[in-house]
Amino acid sequence: MRRIPPTARKGLLTLHLVTSLGWLGADLVLLTLGIAVQRGADPAVVYPVTALVGTVLFAPLSVLVWLVGVASALFTPWGLWRYRWVVAKLVLTTVMVGLVLFLLTPNLRHAGAVGAALPARDRVDLVIAPAVSTSLMIIATVLSTYKPWGRRPAAAATPNRTTITTAP
Repeated sequence: MRRIPPTARKGLLTLHLVTSLGWLGADLVLLTLGIAVQRGADPAVVYPVTALVGTVLFAPLSVLVWLVGVASALFTPWGLWRYRWVVAKLVLTTVMVGLVLFLLTPNLRHAGAVGAALPARDRVDLVIAPAVSTSLMIIATVLSTYKPWGRRPAAAATPNRTTITTAP
């Protein structure tokens, strides 16, 4: 693993925090817009905005968060596979990015195209998906803050040390 200077590491951490907060903020906007439709807002107005936020902001930020997170893990002492909490965050974020790109974004585009003609069951999905992803982002934040579980057993093993003893 290649280490980077402390200044670059702090820059990478800052970029990860900013992109993550942007992703969470965009997710909360999607949740708010979905709830607004459930409470009576005009879907012909709200869903095109939802599609725009999802495709221009939310989906690109999800990929950027994943890329910066992987770079942060690779170029800092945490490593990508050393600690269980990093692996858990990687898996969680990878699943979320996949769901955003291959499930949520197409649904948001469809909702933006059909507006008020979107069936009620699909409208509920546009509230549930951002609510779940917000919860998962909060879990990822807790993992980053508390860093539970310690090192993975394979990563915790230290290389064999040769002990030199002197005969009396």
